[in-house]
Amino acid sequence: MNTPLHTPTRNPQPAAAADHPVDPIVGNRVELQLLTTLKCNLKCSYCSLGVGEVLGSQTQIGYSLDDLQAFTDKYLGNKEVYVTFYGGEPTLNRPMMVEVMQRFPHWRFQLQTNATLLDDLPPWMLAKLSNVLVSIDGGEVITDGYRGRGIYRQVLKNLRQVREQIGGSVTARVTWGNPDTGFEELDALVADDSPFDYLYWQFVADTMYGSDSITRRQAVLKQLIERFFAHTDRLYPVIPLMGIVRNKLMPGRARELYAGRTQCRVSTHLLNVMPNGEIYPCPDMMYVPSMRMGSVKGNWLAPSPLQQTPAMPCQGCEAYDWCRGNCMKNLYLGYVKNDLRYRANVTDPICELLRFMGREIDRHDPKAWFGRLSLPVRRQITDCEVYEYVEVMP
Repeated sequence: MNTPLHTPTRNPQPAAAADHPVDPIVGNRVELQLLTTLKCNLKCSYCSLGVGEVLGSQTQIGYSLDDLQAFTDKYLGNKEVYVTFYGGEPTLNRPMMVEVMQRFPHWRFQLQTNATLLDDLPPWMLAKLSNVLVSIDGGEVITDGYRGRGIYRQVLKNLRQVREQIGGSVTARVTWGNPDTGFEELDALVADDSPFDYLYWQFVADTMYGSDSITRRQAVLKQLIERFFAHTDRLYPVIPLMGIVRNKLMPGRARELYAGRTQCRVSTHLLNVMPNGEIYPCPDMMYVPSMRMGSVKGNWLAPSPLQQTPAMPCQGCEAYDWCRGNCMKNLYLGYVKNDLRYRANVTDPICELLRFMGREIDRHDPKAWFGRLSLPVRRQITDCEVYEYVEVMP
């Protein structure tokens, strides 16, 4: 593991965390999202880590593997642990990835990457990855517009080169920001000749929902949903649609897996470990000191501060039974912090898109459709492993 550039500044451990009577992790599994570096080889225009001048501020690791071992022994010893290597661009610190995978071979591993350096990883590492989340923004024009000329083709080339060496699935992780994003370019990501197994998208948490943007996105969503229900002999592998259908048909799954809380996992069992060892529940809020919930180096952990509150309007929403609160960051900023501009331009438009998706799915009678599926296709809806690695709700 890299030697730190400097000794990281650490706030003292909160008194309440020293001997907390409640297990900070809800349930028996935990996602340990290890940020190997905040450095990145691309400069995507929407990167949330740029908020608060975080991007690039921590390029090396400020804790040892012995620190990580002691922390996980204390708090995660009886849990099922799966690691997501995250960044910045995590493959820029490949030595850390190697050391963690060798030190903790019994854990599961996922990589979230821009895939520009994926072909440099050795085959043994690729074989141990249960899922690779590849950041892409739709088609070539939009992806290159955000990420740089030639990136789209480079990503697909790299994926095709190493696809057979990856042990698990490959998921296209789309930040759906541009209202020009069309059905065809999203559909192409899960075409027969695509290196992706699944498509996941997240509606961008930015002010890109003005004018006719909502209507244009709804038109694309309608096409995606129609394609999803068009066949019963095979699955259209779009995670948000799969997740919503599962939750509508089996709402108890969300309550069982996430104790009824948000499925983005920030309220229950997602730990984002910064390079300096500080722990936050949400990767988009690591610039907010009040969100700090632990420290690997200090060996303490408290329950997530991101929880539903009466200020959030979720309980009265038509989507709540299957949505369970969607993005806690958006709800926290829009309703707890009462940022009216953010609420009107980000939180509420995204919630409206989710409600629209729910209504469109209901129009296709998902229960009857599910009844016509073969057992293997049913299992993909009910038990897809990728649900554990993404937010499920977009």
